[in-house]
Amino acid sequence: MSYRVAVASSDGKYVNEHFGRAKQFLIFNVADDQCEFHELRKNDPPCSGDGHNQNQMTKTVELLADCKAVLVSQIGQGAVQALSLKGIKPYVLPDFIEDALKSFLQIKVTG
Repeated sequence: MSYRVAVASSDGKYVNEHFGRAKQFLIFNVADDQCEFHELRKNDPPCSGDGHNQNQMTKTVELLADCKAVLVSQIGQGAVQALSLKGIKPYVLPDFIEDALKSFLQIKVTG
């Protein structure tokens, strides 16, 4: 079974973005125990220092609607709820992307 995973990263090397502040998501195709980079999706972040813009949160979740999971360094409860309504599960895995994807695959295998 094949599916997509989004990764919140500012540098393409590390899962280092809070979901609501991510300006981009790296999208990976996952099949069995293999992950392959698919594309980079630019995002207009819904969160600022004052809170978040609900309209933009909806757009960010829609941007990832074809993904099964998103890997982030941090995420708020509002974003968790918005993602779960679309069937997207967030994982807080701040690590090198390659290592975070391996951890994700282990969680999926054992979970």
